[in-house]
Amino acid sequence: MDIFNVLTLVGGLSMFLFGMNIMGQALERRAGGNLRSLLGKLTTNKAAGLLTGMGITAVIQSSSATTVMVVGFVNSGLMTLKQAINVIMGANIGTTVTAWVLSLAGIDSSNVFVNLLKPSSFAPVLAMVGIIFYMFCNNSRKKDIGMILLGFATLMFGMEAMSGAVSGLRSVPGFQNLFLMFQNPVLGVLAGTILTAIIQSSSASVGILQALAVTGQISYGAAIPIIMGQNIGTCVTAMISSVGANKNAKRAAMLHLAFNVIGTAVWITVFCLIKVIFNPSFLNEPASLFGIAVAHTIFNILCTILMLPVSGVFEKLVKWLVPDAKQPEMQSELDERLLTTPPIALERCRKVAAEMAQTAVSALKESVIYLQHNDAPELAASIREKEEKTDYYEDILGTYLVKLSAKQISESDSAEAAKLLKIIGDFERISDHAVNILESAEELKKKGLAFTPAAVSELQILAMAISEILDLTLTAFLLNDPKAASMVEPLEQVIDQMKEQLRTRHILRLQKGACSIDVGFVWSDLLTNLERTSDHCSNIAGCVIDMTRYNMNIHESLRSIRNDSEGFRQKFRAYANKYSFSQL
Repeated sequence: MDIFNVLTLVGGLSMFLFGMNIMGQALERRAGGNLRSLLGKLTTNKAAGLLTGMGITAVIQSSSATTVMVVGFVNSGLMTLKQAINVIMGANIGTTVTAWVLSLAGIDSSNVFVNLLKPSSFAPVLAMVGIIFYMFCNNSRKKDIGMILLGFATLMFGMEAMSGAVSGLRSVPGFQNLFLMFQNPVLGVLAGTILTAIIQSSSASVGILQALAVTGQISYGAAIPIIMGQNIGTCVTAMISSVGANKNAKRAAMLHLAFNVIGTAVWITVFCLIKVIFNPSFLNEPASLFGIAVAHTIFNILCTILMLPVSGVFEKLVKWLVPDAKQPEMQSELDERLLTTPPIALERCRKVAAEMAQTAVSALKESVIYLQHNDAPELAASIREKEEKTDYYEDILGTYLVKLSAKQISESDSAEAAKLLKIIGDFERISDHAVNILESAEELKKKGLAFTPAAVSELQILAMAISEILDLTLTAFLLNDPKAASMVEPLEQVIDQMKEQLRTRHILRLQKGACSIDVGFVWSDLLTNLERTSDHCSNIAGCVIDMTRYNMNIHESLRSIRNDSEGFRQKFRAYANKYSFSQL
């Protein structure tokens, strides 16, 4: 084997790893929505969790990526440790799909139709289709399909290059002696563990083993222990991912390690006993690409069969290995590990944004109640606490959404992230107005001031209108309901009108001497804060409508609502009659 073969081997390995990486990333983007729905169907049922882990891993071609996702889910509270056990077991089976695909390279036949199944035959066609999709299509879905095809073609070309580069080693005694050394099962397990730990992908390390198998120097007796060791090496990624996570996330990573270590320990023991007692002749036969795929699959299925009935014991084991902290931990609302799967990260953002929206709306409603009954210190504390919580939500959501937007995500997910970035600022301002209203009520109490009975009655009508616009806005956002959103703008216009009417009424009271200047200042501040709350509701509703029309121009959406003259006027008149001051 000369220097040129070494260079070809290095280049082939690089192409193989790069192809696997870009194919996996594109598959994740395309399958993101399905991953989200699969996650939603997870239950404590063992079969459901097992099939989910198998399905996700078979799609994204990486048990390491699936396990990192699981660590992120557990850390964010999206998944329990009991659910994680079954998903991790399923992931170990799902990762065997790659070896089966790569085993197609070992097809050897003179039949034309059989040869068409070889990757070297169809990979060039996939590469051509992939480059056309990637370069000449503007649609993100087609571009991702192009990337999947290009990635697959690249990894298959890399596989062919590696196989060609090492084929000459079949006549090199030193290479044969190297793999004779791996006939020692312990050394084989160690070699598989180290290789996989370095490249952090059991699928890739199995592919490398299959490429080396073309030399005919790797027997099944050497290949099987290496395959077992690869399962342990793939745990490195999850262990690294769990650094800085909460206790349950560390337990999920430890669970992955314990599952693979115990499974390997049990079956390598069985393997050694069979080898010593029966010494099957096939263990000395050269391993084929197909045979390695079979061994990889059988080993992972056997591990799952062994461990699935005692999954509850595993849960207790990892809880013992990673005990509870003396002080309760803060759960991370937005785990950065989820950024590796953008659609699921975005789904988590929606949930946190929903919590933020409900908190902000609750704070505003409580501030209006406090305004009417300003002798409840626990209510004042609740309003301030909710405002601080909303500030916190805006900070973490804004930072997380910016990071998410920098990832390669679909157009619809990108638009959703932009919508959330706009909306969280409006909900944060609503909570600020809640504190402003609270402070106005506290100022009235501190100075011994009070509104006139007429002003109190007027304020009650305005408060009802604000309560309704908040409910409409929250419904529109939580349910992504354009119908509820379309009801916000006419009500916001009525509230603007009510504000001007209340200012005029207050001036008339001042002129009659029924109200003081000091009370007037507080009254003006209250009207401003309540009216601006409705403005933020209008912005949020506009964003919801934008998303249904796939355009992020709020002003254009609001203008189109107002230009829907008859519909808008009917809603406006209905709200104007409902919240009229003429009844006072």
